[in-house]
This record gives sequence, C-alpha cells and structure tokens, in this order.
Amino acid sequence: MTANATSVVLEKVVKRYGDVEVIHGIDLNIDPGEFTVFVGPSGCGKSTLLRMVAGLEPITGGDLLIDGQRMNDVPASRRGIAMVFQSYALYPHMNVYQNLAFGLETARMPKAEIAKRVQKAADILKIEPLLKRKPRQLSGGQRQRVAIGRAIVREPRIFLFDEPLSNLDAELRVQMRVEIAKLHNDLGNTMIYVTHDQVEAMTMADKIVVLNAGVVEQVGAPLELYNNPRNRFVAGFLGSPKMNFIESTVSRIEGAHGTVNVGGTAFQLRQQLAGFKEADKIVFGIRPEHMGLTETSGVKLADVRVDLVEQLGDQTMLYASTQGGQALTIALEGQQHMPLGSTVTAYVDPTKYHAFGPDGRAL
Repeated sequence: MTANATSVVLEKVVKRYGDVEVIHGIDLNIDPGEFTVFVGPSGCGKSTLLRMVAGLEPITGGDLLIDGQRMNDVPASRRGIAMVFQSYALYPHMNVYQNLAFGLETARMPKAEIAKRVQKAADILKIEPLLKRKPRQLSGGQRQRVAIGRAIVREPRIFLFDEPLSNLDAELRVQMRVEIAKLHNDLGNTMIYVTHDQVEAMTMADKIVVLNAGVVEQVGAPLELYNNPRNRFVAGFLGSPKMNFIESTVSRIEGAHGTVNVGGTAFQLRQQLAGFKEADKIVFGIRPEHMGLTETSGVKLADVRVDLVEQLGDQTMLYASTQGGQALTIALEGQQHMPLGSTVTAYVDPTKYHAFGPDGRAL
C-alpha cells in the first residue's frame, strides 16, 4: 500500500431513476490500496455503482465517503479519481503525447510537469515509441494502454475501470489483465474495476463484490467466494465452466444430518439439515473440476449418458445427463476419448460439494 492509497466507503447507497430503484441500499468498505472488482451479469448495477463513485451519476440516497469525507455533492473533478472506459475515447486528431497531455494542459499545469508525467506514464506502460503516433496507427491493445496512461498522468487517488478489456481479443485480454495487475502492484493505488467476466474477477481482484439486480450478494477474496459461496447465485456465477446443480430430495433424516437422493443415488450430506424433513427439496452443487469417472475421484454420484465431448488439449470437457435428464459437466484431466451415447459412472470429491436450500442459500 502506498502513502496516498485511499479508502472508499458506501453507506446505504441507493440509486433511483424516477420511481424505479436500481441500487438497493448498498453497504461496502474498500480498503486503501485494494484492487476491488465489481462483477455480475448485465443490468446488475455494477457500472451504475462505479459511476456514482466517480461522480458521473448523482446518489439518490445514502453516503459515499472517500478517506472519511462525504463526497455525494463534490464534483467529479474534485474527487481525485481517474476513470478508464470501455471505449478508448482518444482524440483522433491528436498524437499519443497530446492525448496524454491534454487534460493536464486544460488544468493549466506547467509544461515541464506535464512532460515529466507523460514520460513517467509512457515508461510504466512501455508506450514511449508510440508517443508521436495518431490513434488510427495503434492496435486495440496500444489504444487501451494510452487510455490507461491518460488516467495515470493525473496521479489520482483512485483508479476506476469500466469493462476496459471488452473490445480486445482473447489473447490481448489476458495480456492486459496481467499488465493492469502489475500496474496495481507498482502504483499501489486503490482501484475499482467493473467486469461481467468472472475470470477477470478471479485473477485480478483482492476483493470481489458480486452484484445481482442492484444488491450485493457476497463480498470476499476470490478463493473465499469460490470455495464458500453464500448462495446459489454466487456459486453459479463464479467458476468456469459453471457449477453443476442437481435437484435432489431429502430421503432420510438422522438427527441434524440426512441423506438425499441425487440423480438416483443416496448421498449422505455433511451439511446439517436441521429444519428439513423427508421429501423436502435440496439443490446439490458440484463443480466440474471436482468430478471424475474413476473411484479414485471420490464417491459415486450417478450413472450418466455421454452427450458431448470437447477436447481442449490439456483437458477434456464431458457433457452428460443423468437418468432423470439433468445435465452435468465433468472436467477431466488430459485427453480422454469415449463414444457419444455411452454410459459412464460419475464420481464426486466428497469434500468439495455444496448444498442449497429452496431459498437458494447455502446450507
């Protein structure tokens, strides 16, 4: 953490457009120097929340505190924030140096200081050879670096990123993920990053905020959310491929514990079933990477039919279905071959499964 790292606190923050409430009383603490990622499906409110922090959207209710100071009515230009957008928004008639310097010139900063800041940003992002080029002469990745450089030269307290990698191809996205993470390590500033891509969230964040329909579903470190999702939504959103969910029925209660019928197999849950009774519904969750086709993979779950096999080189993705017609995805190591329509036995790691009640909450 650097000396200028900044805290951000949201207290009961609400956003309404007329009578329609889209952000529902969000409480959130972002520690100084933390890389926080807002993640969730389209329309969940993550970009709206980011724009409220930036000062681009007024806050309907609640408080935004930056380093303990209430910022609700402070103009965006005085919040010490720099934002990188999905669109690069570069001036096409200016070269890279001029694009980087323009905001500082508008603020009437001395030319020597502008040159110093532009050079520093160019060194950090390795774009010095591009300073005399126009945006049309740059690749997508180079344009994104310039957009980030325009934020760096302002030397803000907080960096905000609104889906900055959406326009890049898959290889460039991976490269820029690494570069943004390295930038955070080098600068140490507080950063808030919005994405709908859970892989970006898992690989970049110190803290993930999972949003759904204007509500925070869960906040925590990436592996904490991956290993201990609070509810079915978080469990299904984080992880690629997504978690398997199998509708199951309580078949027997033994004290606080019980047995459920999963895909035709009696399965003893380690979770407590206090308050449940026989014939109640439970959703059994297991990630594809925690399944296998041999007894060494764990406990038998069900016999399944092979519907599709995807060969990824280092991994084989098996898409199958239970006798009851429930779809399952199984991630197998290496290159494995099996005929479509054949029947195989699926096993699960007995320490890695999840169980969710009818309300979607983890047991």
